Amino acid sequence: MPNDIKKAAIILAAGQGTRMKSALPKVLHRVGGKPLIGWALDLARTCGCAPSVVVVAPAMADVCAVVADRWPEAATAVQAAPRGTADAVKAARAALAEFEGDVVVLYGDAPLVRAETVEAMFALRRAHGGLVVLGFEPADPTGYGRLILDADGAVARIVEERDASDEERRVRFCNSGLIVADARQLFQLLSMVGNGNAKGEFYLTDVVGLARSAGFKTRAARAEESEVLGVNSRVDLAAAEAAFQARARRAALEAGVTMIAPDTVYFSHDTRIGQDVTIEPNVYFGEGVTIGAGTVIHAHCHFERAEIGEQCEVGPFARFRPKAKLSRKVKIGNFVEVKNANLGEGVKANHLAYIGDADIGARSNIGAGAITCNYDGYRKHRTTIGEDVFIGSNTALVAPITIEARAYTAAGSVIAKHPVAAGDLGFNRAARDDRRGWADAFRARMEAEKASGSKKDESQ
Repeated sequence: MPNDIKKAAIILAAGQGTRMKSALPKVLHRVGGKPLIGWALDLARTCGCAPSVVVVAPAMADVCAVVADRWPEAATAVQAAPRGTADAVKAARAALAEFEGDVVVLYGDAPLVRAETVEAMFALRRAHGGLVVLGFEPADPTGYGRLILDADGAVARIVEERDASDEERRVRFCNSGLIVADARQLFQLLSMVGNGNAKGEFYLTDVVGLARSAGFKTRAARAEESEVLGVNSRVDLAAAEAAFQARARRAALEAGVTMIAPDTVYFSHDTRIGQDVTIEPNVYFGEGVTIGAGTVIHAHCHFERAEIGEQCEVGPFARFRPKAKLSRKVKIGNFVEVKNANLGEGVKANHLAYIGDADIGARSNIGAGAITCNYDGYRKHRTTIGEDVFIGSNTALVAPITIEARAYTAAGSVIAKHPVAAGDLGFNRAARDDRRGWADAFRARMEAEKASGSKKDESQ
């Protein structure tokens, strides 16, 4: 069998997911920040499957919209009625009418299957022909269909637990549901699947027996139990998230990242972290985050669609919102929020600042309590700060505004309208109006009222 054979994928996503108890379709719930259906589509893409066909139910326009938006190369097909997995696969036939090659059947609610596992299935198919199914050995096989192997290791049949003998129930090698087969052969076998069972449904597992009867060998590849975890409830979703996070944490550690308390660090499916990054406890990475080599992330930080450069120091309690971009050696301290802003090399904002819709030049310092006033209630406006600028504590920069290189702003100033020129001091405070003796007179009056009982003691 040639090694350059074409590959396609059929992804079953028509299940109603009633156990999720959600208005959101099951396959749009997320693991690692990615919709469940996206895991299957990315898996197919990684394995070189083209085309991919997602099988949905009639009332799943929102699933189709997500697929079209983020995976436009994929097609969708509709299973008219919920009549079983074999019927769902048959719904993809028209979309694959011109396809010649091998096809893998994946599931839109199984987010953790590895590309290496699917590639192994394709390799077995190339080596032996026939069908390849994916099996696993769970800690507790109760409820799973068993893969019954013959003397040479081929799959003789798949037996559902309710139909299994006592001896067959002792078999621990179970069926995951994934299949690789020649596309034309698979659809021929599917046309022979009947629904003479308790549920009156057409089961994909029946193709194994049919293949054996037709003289095809059926082999089994193996996967870890955690890979084939299916999501049917919120409990399953949490278990899948936990399994993904464990995998992501281990991968980060093995790639040279230091985590003091790995179980408290949460990754997204696309988090990228350089070598020698140190991450303290309770850090969350949303989608689209890149952390440069040698950066230190202190505890309790939150990142979303942000790019952090090399050798930065951030946190504790810092928040990075979309389009935050830090160059090398930037220092962002506690209770600082950065959004849609570009910070040049060596910029410092050590505490209690908001930097939004801004461009800040190298080596500038943002004082405590400084904020960019970027929103007028209708539009966002940018603040531009040059190199080597010092923004004094509690400065309000009313955008659009420019602070040119080497300028200062005085603490407590509101800087608006006119730029602060290079090397100047921006200064804008109200004149002081000290009232001599006011505080002593106020205290005396309050004490007198309290002693006379003329006013209720508000401390009670």
